[in-house]
Amino acid sequence: MTPSTPCVGHVHLRVADLERAIAFYRDILGFELTQRYGDQAAFLGAGGYHHHVGLNTWESKGATPPPPGHTGLYHSAFLYPDRKALAGVLKRVADAGIPLDGAADHGVSEALYLRDPDGNGVELYRDRPPEDWPRDADGELKMVNAQLDLAALLAEAD
Repeated sequence: MTPSTPCVGHVHLRVADLERAIAFYRDILGFELTQRYGDQAAFLGAGGYHHHVGLNTWESKGATPPPPGHTGLYHSAFLYPDRKALAGVLKRVADAGIPLDGAADHGVSEALYLRDPDGNGVELYRDRPPEDWPRDADGELKMVNAQLDLAALLAEAD
């Protein structure tokens, strides 16, 4: 990446219940709580970064998710370093009784789809090495949407 190339730094979400949201992003997804602003906002990061996820109740304490068919966040996506780490978060999700909306093998990645406690879409995924990405006869990227074997993935969790 060159200095002028942008990358995604963080996602900041309005939530109804700050403690519930912190518990989900920290205890289930594995982010570290890096800072709190009283009982109204919190920031969580990974790998020593100041924050990848911001949470606040400034305009949303006790609120409900937006109804289907409206604009807004489709999902945030969180990249895990390898298949074992993805298996670990799948185990925590399952142990917490959080249902999956779906799971897919995209050829370039393996992905799990679910909702956070406020109804926001969340993708949890791991990338395959670029040399393993599927390509067509012309060498162009050819992502797929195949079934992900959840039992096999879960078997890799500690």
